[in-house]
Amino acid sequence: MAKGYVKFETPAPVVQKALEAVKVGKDTGHIRKGTNEVTKSIESAKAQLVVVAGDVDPEEVVMHIPMLCSEKGIPYCYVPTKKELGEAAGMAVPTSAVAIEKAGNSAEMIRDIAEALHMPLAGQKPKAEPKREEAKPKKEEAAKPAEAKKEEKAEGEAKKEAKPKKPRAPKKKKEEAAAPSA
Repeated sequence: MAKGYVKFETPAPVVQKALEAVKVGKDTGHIRKGTNEVTKSIESAKAQLVVVAGDVDPEEVVMHIPMLCSEKGIPYCYVPTKKELGEAAGMAVPTSAVAIEKAGNSAEMIRDIAEALHMPLAGQKPKAEPKREEAKPKKEEAAKPAEAKKEEKAEGEAKKEAKPKKPRAPKKKKEEAAAPSA
């Protein structure tokens, strides 16, 4: 049964490549193991690839990871079990998630995984649609508001300078203010 946090099924060749990338990254680069460490790596945008196990229970432990990866533009994929992922990371115990921070010799594998899953590489934004010509204001129209603001400011300052100051009435002493008028 597929877990609720698994957004897509990772093809078997990509799963094998991801596990291999984790092994190579462990040996020649730098990886972070465990949900908390992976989350920190994603939030600081250091992760280049995130691999999540598909059999995590309770699901809430890793449910946030795909969303964070999508927000930060970091490629991610799923492997079937925590045990496989833990072994690939060189651990004697299973692990729920692994982030490759420094690819080392696994950089090409990460690029292949991202391409196979149609995800941008870490730090790259997805290709945006070209902007429409209609949205661009003409130079004359864009310049008018700035010039008008300068003119309004100058007029306001001139009015302030031209305005005569009214003399203030002397302050009444407390005794005069308190005494009733007859």
